Amino acid sequence: MIYTLTTNPSIDYIMRLDEFCDGKTLRSTAEEKYAGGKGIMVAKILKNLGDDPINLGFLGGFTGEFIKKELARLEIKEKFTKIAADTRINVKLKYDTETEINAQGPDITKEEIEDFYKKLEDINKDDYLIISGSLPKSLGSDFYKEVIEKTGCKFSIDIANKEVLDYLKYKPVLIKPNEEELANIFETEISSEDDLIKYAKKLNSLGAKNVIVSLGAAGSIFVDDKNIFKADAIKGDLINSVGAGDSMVGGFIYAISKGHEKLDAYKLAIACGTATAFSPDIASRKKIEEMSKKVEVKEIGN
Repeated sequence: MIYTLTTNPSIDYIMRLDEFCDGKTLRSTAEEKYAGGKGIMVAKILKNLGDDPINLGFLGGFTGEFIKKELARLEIKEKFTKIAADTRINVKLKYDTETEINAQGPDITKEEIEDFYKKLEDINKDDYLIISGSLPKSLGSDFYKEVIEKTGCKFSIDIANKEVLDYLKYKPVLIKPNEEELANIFETEISSEDDLIKYAKKLNSLGAKNVIVSLGAAGSIFVDDKNIFKADAIKGDLINSVGAGDSMVGGFIYAISKGHEKLDAYKLAIACGTATAFSPDIASRKKIEEMSKKVEVKEIGN
């Protein structure tokens, strides 16, 4: 079983504009609302791949009800903990570029946290837990560590700062920084492919079983204790950058959970991430299959 954890979900409210002008009253040309949050994004791609994941986290208020209804419509299972405060709304402006305004998130009480912990009792050591996204301030910085220790299951973690180093002792199945995040983790500058490989290997040596470094238009690099693979980016029109990284994580964990070889898991991760980037929302199974035919990976070291 694959579980996804979204402690700070959101309604992603997308507004499309012909142009943006600061200080003016603007009119959008179109609006869309989606159930958002990195764990929810991962659950969507897993569902489209044919898996049946379970969402965990916190939901509250009218915004939380919207997300529950959206997940029910998509036939995605959830065991969210109900909270008194409202789940957040993130606004994403799309014009000739993209601007995101992400809310902080709700306050969560000690009683609500205890209710959440009870739901972790269903997870066993052979399950996978995909941890990703920001923490509401009320949870405290060690919340993810407590979850990992309480479950003892296989897990991946996708957080965007050097705090990820604190989780490597738990031996995550996957870490997926982008190039900027990798530099921030080690407080260094990365100026070459050799640097990328060096610091990806360092994550691996510190405990991360598998590392994917996403490089945007330059593709990605995969590292484990035996292999170094590289894939160039698949050419196409970028429609949606939201959820592409989450789709990579979902694709990789899906393949690993089914017993596939790591190279095949990496290829599926690329196909899923690319398919979402070329789609208005999380990619469909058809789009993933289309991208899978275009994935090219080469071995560049060990």
